[in-house]
Order: sequence, then structure tokens, then C-alpha cells
Amino acid sequence: MDDLTALDASALSAAIHAGQVSCREVMQATLQRIHALNPRVNAIVSLADDEQLLKQADAHDALLARGQSLGWMHGLPQAIKDTGNAVGFASTFGSPLLADVMPAADSLFVQRMKAAGCIVVGKTNMPEFGLGSHSYNPLFGTTLNAWDPAVSAGGSSGGAAVALALRLLPVADGSDFMGSLRNPAGWNHVIGLRPSQGRVPGWPRPELFVSQLATDGPMGRSVRDVARLLSTQSGHDPRVPLSISGPVPDFVPPPDAGARGLRIGWLGDLGGHLAMEDGVLAVCEQALARLQGGGAAVEPAGLGVDLDALWQAWLLWRRALVAPVVGAALARPGATRERVKPEALWELDQAAGLSCNDFMRAAETRTRFYAQMLTLFQRYDVLALPVAQTWPFAAGETWPRTVAGRAMDTYHRWMEVTIYATFAGLPAISLPAGFHANGRWPMGLQLIGPPQGDAALLHAAQAYENLAAELMALRPQ
Repeated sequence: MDDLTALDASALSAAIHAGQVSCREVMQATLQRIHALNPRVNAIVSLADDEQLLKQADAHDALLARGQSLGWMHGLPQAIKDTGNAVGFASTFGSPLLADVMPAADSLFVQRMKAAGCIVVGKTNMPEFGLGSHSYNPLFGTTLNAWDPAVSAGGSSGGAAVALALRLLPVADGSDFMGSLRNPAGWNHVIGLRPSQGRVPGWPRPELFVSQLATDGPMGRSVRDVARLLSTQSGHDPRVPLSISGPVPDFVPPPDAGARGLRIGWLGDLGGHLAMEDGVLAVCEQALARLQGGGAAVEPAGLGVDLDALWQAWLLWRRALVAPVVGAALARPGATRERVKPEALWELDQAAGLSCNDFMRAAETRTRFYAQMLTLFQRYDVLALPVAQTWPFAAGETWPRTVAGRAMDTYHRWMEVTIYATFAGLPAISLPAGFHANGRWPMGLQLIGPPQGDAALLHAAQAYENLAAELMALRPQ
């Protein structure tokens, strides 16, 4: 119990409930580490006052003294990604246009985590409007990689991933539109799960029928923690009409989960379609070799669709969903285009001429893609891809203009590897795969599961964790 922040969330929860440590001691240790390390990496923003947080910890201790526990997260410090609403903290989305937005109610997933006992200490940093996988914005600055502060932490859940990797938080939440739970997890050597579409209901939101590409979800340093947080965040809510109904499954896999019999389709770089920096594929193939050593069958696979047509359909859906968010911010008093990042304005302007017919044709492309993915899952239990196409790039850059000598024609083309799970509404998890030859830059392996197959996907992830225990246990210095 000498270093409480070294414990994962489940171990910390067990220690609190066994009376081995108090919620106040956990909060003190967490705040001490945040004050020592956060100024270097800028992962947690809008941090609450220490005394206020310690009083909340004391109140949680008082409940335990009366034999009352709110749940497995009782007394665990938690910082909410700045896309989520937490009462008492501004919901800025990293934009100066939204710096003064104070929510009247918590987001549903935040309500559920608080009901399970967590104490919200602040927010985690992200890119402006969540756009691009590099967590910088004009309000709070840049979040730096936990392993090498010279390079990007990824995004948009970059602050959450770095806070986890540096043990500023025991577990974290994030959100994922275009790899935002997966890419920063991969670049910081932690685990990020994009849940199935509708698994974690998004509320409140202005539109609940079409905006189904983004989802909230869990991050952690162990598969068990990720599974437990998913269980807490999940469950149908009648206010969210497309949320998954029925009982929440038991997402926590058995600790001795194995890979024997697991069928994996290795998509690689999709036959050269995806530009990949040197070493990315090799480190992911080494990760797959661990699963093969545990009895999994791995074979090359392809998606079997027109990848260029799929990308164009994706671009259209994305701009259709992003533009209203940017437009609403620009409609606020005093807002001007000069205060918005160019990439956000590009999405807004590209959507200006969008027609209903264009959108419906893109929806038909998406539907055909989903049907093809169902066919693939008749042969494979999971599909595997790298979680990123590049190694972490210099923190001073906005996004990579070239990858492996190929020009990137949009600010997010280098993240194309993440769209397949999102566009089909499938669960996907990022697992630590290994490091660049320089030993400083992590990379993640992305496993994609079938529709609503979150529990089976987490079982496969636990099997990997068991086979790669030494790698998974590595922490930044």
C-alpha cells in the first residue's frame, strides 16, 4: 500500500472496501501525483480545489464507516473528458467559444459513474471540438505523450490516456468518433474500448436518431478495469431511443481467459490501401504472434468492399454530424470564424452544399459495408488492424502531412484505419502492442468484434493480456 497510485482501479477499490486504505488517503495520493506530474504533460484541466475534493473523500469515508458503499468506484478519483458534462466544471470542448458553458446536469455516463461512487476531480484535455487525433487547443494548450513529451499524446481522449499512463487516475472515460478512445490508448500504452453503437447511451444531446458515430466509453490499465467501467456506463435509457435494450451483460472476462480457438482476420494495411509508417505493421504482427502462441488462428483478410467509396461516404457522414456542432458554437454571441481551428471550419464549409440525396446515398454505402462485415464475422471472431498508421509525431505539429511518403489529403486521412469499426457500429479495443525501435513510442493493436459482441471482445482482450503480461505491465518513468 506504499504507492496507492500504482494500483489499478479494481485493486484500489478492493483496498478501500477492505478498509486497508481510506478514500481520503487515495485522494491525497492522487492529488500529490497530479500536482507533481500534470504540469509536465497537461493531461488534466479544470482541476477542482484540493480541500473541496478532500471533503468529498471524507464524506465517502463516512458512508463506509456506516456500512454503506455506493459501488465499486466508491472513492475513486475520476476526471471527465471535456466532451462530457459534469456539474461544476465547464464543458468547453477545447473551444474558446464554449469556455463559459456550465452544464445544468451531468451527462448520463457521468451520472452512472457518480452513482457507482467516483469523485470527479476535473476534466481531461482534448483537441478543439474533438477534431483530429492530437490533443491541443487554444484554451488549455497541448497534452504531451506520457512516454515522450516531445511527441503527441493522440486524441481526442489524449488527456485521459496520458492521465492513465502516468497513474494520475486509476481508470478513465473517453469518447470515440474516429478512433478517439483507441488512438491515444495505443500511443500511451493503455487500453481503450470503443463500445458497440448504442451500448453507452449519449444524453443529453440535441439529436438522438442520426448522430450515432460518436460514443462514450472506458479506458484503463487492465482489461478488468475497462470491462467494469463499461458495465457501469452501459444500459438502456428510454430518453435515448437507439440505446441497446435488455439486461447489461457481464462484461468482466474470466481472469484465466485463453486464446485457444480464437479466429483472427489480420487486415494489416488493407492490401496497401492504408499508408503505414515503417515498423507499425511489424509490431502489431508481433502482438498477434502472442495470440497465436496461445492457440489462436491468425490469417490474412480483406474487407471486400470499395475502400475509396467507403472513405467518401465516411467523409460525408462525418461532416454532416460535425458541422452542426461547429455551427452552434459560431452562433453564440461574440463568436467569429477567426476563433475556430481551420479543420473545424473545413468540416463546416464542406457540409454547406450537402443534400439529402447525397446523405442517403452515403447511408446506402454504409449499409452495404455493414452487411459485408457480417459476412466476415461468419469466418472470424475478431478482425485485427493497427490502431494508428503513424508513430506519435512531434507535439508542435498539427497533423502529419505525409505518411510513408504519401500525401494526406485531409487532416484526418492518416486516421483512416479507425473508421471501419465506427462506420459499422462495432465494438473495438486498442491493446498495447509494443514500441518503436527507439523504445519511447508505443503502438496499439486494434481488435474489432461483431455487432454487440463487447463481452466476447473483452474475453479476447483478457487472453491477450494474459499472454503479454510483461509487456502490459510496462509503465513510463
